[in-house]
Amino acid sequence: MTTPTLTPAAAPDAAPATALVPGVSRSVHRAARLAALTLLPSGLWRIAIAVGIPVGWGAGSGLEAELFPGIWSFYLLALSAFAECLGLLTLGLVQRWGEVVPTWVPRLGGRRIPPLAAVVPAALGAAAVTAITVIGAFTWSGNMSDPGAPSGGYWWLMTACYAPLVLWGPLLAIVTAAYWRRRRIHG
Repeated sequence: MTTPTLTPAAAPDAAPATALVPGVSRSVHRAARLAALTLLPSGLWRIAIAVGIPVGWGAGSGLEAELFPGIWSFYLLALSAFAECLGLLTLGLVQRWGEVVPTWVPRLGGRRIPPLAAVVPAALGAAAVTAITVIGAFTWSGNMSDPGAPSGGYWWLMTACYAPLVLWGPLLAIVTAAYWRRRRIHG
């Protein structure tokens, strides 16, 4: 005798929190993932400093290897974690948890998120990050000419770690615009 396989009937709105929502194109989903990943290299750079790996900062820079690990390591680790969390919020613009509060959240679980509650902070963040990173890109060489700044291979490594940040703002803007458009069309 064979036992029948029981499969629970899923409610139409019982999709997993990480499920993509209808109307999200592959390119927008890819842009959201890329936006979240643009922060990873600079975070890893800061983590390297925090744990005491010498990355080329000299005396008087405030980031010289002799100071790390130390009390300032917590700041660099927290900054890296905070930045990555902000980057990961971009994924909410292409996943269900960006439209409906997850059911595990007390009192709010299952409620729809008003589109402007996501669009306004995301758009302001995209504008601010774009401005900061573009200004930073134009002043990078000047700031890196300080006596304690990394040079040679360390300069190139640090530049490679921070260069992806220039993409964060524009990618966030693209994903935010797609979220706004989708939410207006599909409710």
